[in-house]
Amino acid sequence: MNKRNTLKMIAELSNAKGVSGFEDETVEIIRKYSEGLGTVKEDSLRNLYIYRKENSGSLPVVQLDAHSDEVGFMVQAIKPNGTLQIITLGSWVTSNIPAHKVWVRNAEGVYLPGIVASKPPHYMSEQEKKSALEMKQITVDVGATSKEEAMKEFKIRIGEPIIPCVDFEYNENFDLMIGKAFDNRLGCACALDTLKALSGTTLEVDLVAAIASQEEVGARGSIVTSRVVKPDLAIVFEGCPADDTCVDGYEIQTAIKKGPMLRHIDARMITNPRFQRFALDIAAKHDIAVQEAVRAGGSTNSAAIHVSNAGVPTIVIGIPVRYAHTHYGISAFYDYENGYRLAFEIIKALNKEIIQSF
Repeated sequence: MNKRNTLKMIAELSNAKGVSGFEDETVEIIRKYSEGLGTVKEDSLRNLYIYRKENSGSLPVVQLDAHSDEVGFMVQAIKPNGTLQIITLGSWVTSNIPAHKVWVRNAEGVYLPGIVASKPPHYMSEQEKKSALEMKQITVDVGATSKEEAMKEFKIRIGEPIIPCVDFEYNENFDLMIGKAFDNRLGCACALDTLKALSGTTLEVDLVAAIASQEEVGARGSIVTSRVVKPDLAIVFEGCPADDTCVDGYEIQTAIKKGPMLRHIDARMITNPRFQRFALDIAAKHDIAVQEAVRAGGSTNSAAIHVSNAGVPTIVIGIPVRYAHTHYGISAFYDYENGYRLAFEIIKALNKEIIQSF
């Protein structure tokens, strides 16, 4: 892995505007970085498939999964005063939404800057100050003074996507990445780096990276990708919520700078225990830092993939992201690198007999 090139790729992916259903820009960047890796196909949901050029067509199929979308918003209505009523795309907590800059796409495809707004504290009652915001109390302000101006001059229309406005940064001194959409552009980058690292390597499996759309609104894209790829085994890359700033020390299972997280369970999947132990043994053999987690909530594309077709042994390699599902995330490149290394070593060790044993 060339760290500088990988960071450049992660920066482009993180900065890309691609909320659920509007992943086009992200997909084009992934296409660019897929050049030379194999055959690339796309479907109407904006799922992208990269078939490794060395595939034989006769070996067990391993699917590398990541999702291209990010959480964001959509214009629901335009108010008489020119502000935009919005809905969420993906899971948000309302207290995390206001007072941030966003991009609003207009009818010409131009992204206009806006501010996520709520009633100023000067005009709030004491009760309002103490109460949680509801979504209908949150608007986006692009600077229009009327509905007519918003529509005619700013060319805003309903149904348009709204994306957090954040620029990727890497602090070399602390090996930290700060940016948006680490859930799950880090996973997209991991899938690409894994393909690159295995390019030209003789394997006993065929490999397909399927970059799925619309994960944040119900793992919709991966329902289709698993039907198309028909994998015998799957590795799901995810940018998973770090817990090291919000739970007691003994409960921490997804800390930054401790390696990727392999979950035994979440709200929608019990991880195949045989594949999970195989992955953990591979990590130990190659001295790859990993963390194990038992999640009471949350889910990933593994929810759809592991119950597809005749059932698919699936693991999740999660790169810890502090403050996932907000405008900003913090992740360590160390965790990213170990996630990619783990997938690389797992795939090299696989064969038909091992997969059938799961």
